[in-house]
Amino acid sequence: MSSPIADLLLTDATVLTMAPDGSGVAPRAAVVALFRDRILHVGPDDAGLTARRTVSLRGRCVIPGFHDAHQHMAWYGASLDEIDLSTPPVHSLTDVADAISAAAAITPADQWIVGNGYDENRIGGHPDRDLLERAAPGRRVLLTHTSGHMAVVSSAVLADLGLSDRGREVPGGTIVVDSLGRPTGLLQEQAQNLLAPLRRPLRVDDVAHAVARASDVYVRQGITSVVEAGVGGGWIGRTPVEVLAYQRARDAGRLAVRVELMVASPVLHALGGSESDDLGDGIDLGLRTGFGDDRLRLGPVKVFSDGSLIGHTAAMCTDFSDSPGVSGYLQDDAEALVDTIVSAHRSGWRVATHAIGDAAIDLVLDAYEHCMREHPRAGWGGRPGNTEPRHRIEHFGVARPDQVVRAARLGVVPVPQGRFVGEIGDGMRRALGPQRSDWAYRHASLLAAGLVVPGSSDRPVVDGRPMLGIHDIVNRRTASGEVLGPDEVVNAHAALRAYTYGSAYGSYEEDRKGWIGPGMLADLAVLSEDPTQVDPSALADIEVLATVVGGEVVWDAGQGIKAPA
Repeated sequence: MSSPIADLLLTDATVLTMAPDGSGVAPRAAVVALFRDRILHVGPDDAGLTARRTVSLRGRCVIPGFHDAHQHMAWYGASLDEIDLSTPPVHSLTDVADAISAAAAITPADQWIVGNGYDENRIGGHPDRDLLERAAPGRRVLLTHTSGHMAVVSSAVLADLGLSDRGREVPGGTIVVDSLGRPTGLLQEQAQNLLAPLRRPLRVDDVAHAVARASDVYVRQGITSVVEAGVGGGWIGRTPVEVLAYQRARDAGRLAVRVELMVASPVLHALGGSESDDLGDGIDLGLRTGFGDDRLRLGPVKVFSDGSLIGHTAAMCTDFSDSPGVSGYLQDDAEALVDTIVSAHRSGWRVATHAIGDAAIDLVLDAYEHCMREHPRAGWGGRPGNTEPRHRIEHFGVARPDQVVRAARLGVVPVPQGRFVGEIGDGMRRALGPQRSDWAYRHASLLAAGLVVPGSSDRPVVDGRPMLGIHDIVNRRTASGEVLGPDEVVNAHAALRAYTYGSAYGSYEEDRKGWIGPGMLADLAVLSEDPTQVDPSALADIEVLATVVGGEVVWDAGQGIKAPA
């Protein structure tokens, strides 16, 4: 009797390999064999292989593990312990007040009351300091908007900030005031940094716990890889030593998914070294994009160029349709933003710039083109010989047709969030009006231009389940049932490719994950049905039955894939 060769052999499966052209791997298969952390074999049969364990999937669908190319893991994990202000369960400002009152009744007086995820477009407006004071008199209250680009604080917090009676100018942000000049409690964009001395840094162990909680959720949803869209600094960072929190979660065996960390641009600083070195900007010890391993590594530097679409702080070339005189703004002086991008590029970082409005996208494309023309180099993404930086534009939210063409010419990776359409699409339609709504969070036109498009959620801005994201990429229906940009609809195969191969490509890792083939990382998800064969309206109903990361079954909903203890 021959010795086992494979550790796990999955048979009688519907395997969607998502293999790229030229790989030599067929689009569909019936058998997958795993050895240690790699895929040993995929094909129509077992090719005579023996295995320590063989599991028949009885026709269930196997895909590469989902890869969320833009989400906020620590933020999401922390939000699980905060008041949920999303819609549902919250439908009105009265509901917000009731939730705050209920929390105040059980929260010690010296502790903050924290909520997350409200959307003024759904509840009738922003909460304000007066509402919070009525709900929780004298208490420190912080409510984060669903976009993360603004927050509302109570009178007690405003007093701590010296903002009880009047606002002040904040570069790249706004302290919103009423008609009498009195702060309402709403802090937009960089104004949120005012809260840092009161709230940051968080304890490393608390951040590690949040990361672990998020990881537990992710594996149940078939997610095997994520990109954390900003750590270490700015209003998005939790602590200056945030990487350590991820390391602690990993060391404790609580980080089941692979993580690429974007480093917030405020963390970068001029590097020392020999006077003859031209090191540019980086982080301590000279670490940059590509450092780490297949489980935890440094990715691009994260730069914020503008704000939020539904929050009307995205930098647009023309006014928002529902807010005459308002066209958003950049989060820094234009020249300073370009300098940040160019410096990071010259220093060996891939760059991922948040740009939602078309004015912001223009600025970022200009900066990237300058970088690639004036400062070419090799070795991008930690891969020797790579000559294209694959700089990213996070969101690429409202992109004109000419910007799509230009992004393709430059080899930029656009990272839109299809899930936004279903959850906040109605707010986007009101903000943009009928003429520009078709430009929002594109997909089909990006593919037609030759771009590779990752799949992502921006969780916790919206519900981050990948099958929901795939459903919205395919259907593009808002909560009210309207189709947002009907020409941007794609089929389920294209949407699934975004959440697998596309996201791996966006991380410069398509040589090791994002598709099923010999030698690739053994990251898989088992689904109840084949997404390419169901009615598009039913995509969100497909269940994740098992998740495999590096050959280890980290989630099994009763399919018998996980070996008995």
